[in-house]
Amino acid sequence: MTSLEHAANGRILVIRGGALGDFILTLPVLAALRRRFPGHRLEILGYPSVASLSVAAGLADDATALESPRFTGFFVPDGSWPAEAGAWFAGFGCIVSYLHDPQGVFRCNVVRCSSALFIAGPHRPNETAGVHATEQLLRPLQALDVHGADPVPRLPLPAVTPAAPPRLALHPGSGSERKNWPEAKWAELLKRLIGQSSCGFLLIGGEAEGERCARLAAALPAGRAHIAQNLPLFELARQMQACAAFIGHDSGVTHLAAALDLPGLVLWGETDFTTWRPQSPRMKILRAPAGLEALPVAAVGEALHSFAWRFPVAHPNLGGVK
Repeated sequence: MTSLEHAANGRILVIRGGALGDFILTLPVLAALRRRFPGHRLEILGYPSVASLSVAAGLADDATALESPRFTGFFVPDGSWPAEAGAWFAGFGCIVSYLHDPQGVFRCNVVRCSSALFIAGPHRPNETAGVHATEQLLRPLQALDVHGADPVPRLPLPAVTPAAPPRLALHPGSGSERKNWPEAKWAELLKRLIGQSSCGFLLIGGEAEGERCARLAAALPAGRAHIAQNLPLFELARQMQACAAFIGHDSGVTHLAAALDLPGLVLWGETDFTTWRPQSPRMKILRAPAGLEALPVAAVGEALHSFAWRFPVAHPNLGGVK
């Protein structure tokens, strides 16, 4: 049976673990499979809190929890598992896996119970390849005669009503402090924006940000700041969709904003730019030669000027964010 016959035989499964950013960068894989095999059932084995976004966007039909105990045996050499779990894998014609499986344990166990074509993709893109992560994740699909796929992650969720007055989404954190612009500079930027426009602010935070969003919001006038802290990802995406623009760091939330097609500004640190930058042409990257910590507030304000037409200014003579 050829690769294409395998893929056309029943369902297609994409396995993807990792955090939000890792999953967003895999969206072009789902979109390419949808286009190549229209009408086929496409499922995801991953973390439903993240993968459910692609189901809501119509890029996948279902998401199953990778952390379910019924799959534990597949990660053990010569493991055992419930008959139902083996039958589930056997129901797919093609399995595309991006799991970290250096010894091939998971793959060998799946092959024991399923005749599906098994395609192994990279768990983590190679930063020395000089090729963006999305393009590296798409390469394994060449086995299915998928070539020239769009490498830009897109999350086409149903439209929402824009916030009124317009709102700027800000994510003043990330999974690593070395990727973060200093909190004091965020506070100074917000102070400037408050004086120069009447827009609202959506301050986005998770566990990594702790009380940062609350501290930043406390210095703003009542009613101007809205905090989105530890929200389910679908709810966060809907609130972000209602915003006019976005500003953040190198983070999964920034990749989410880009996939939602928000115009935005990314304050970039030391991460490899070629591999990890947001692919959206509506995202502007701002870097400082001396490092992210040295990036001046004035430079960020000037870069935001391109979005100023979206925000009502406090006084006509202010013109916009400067």
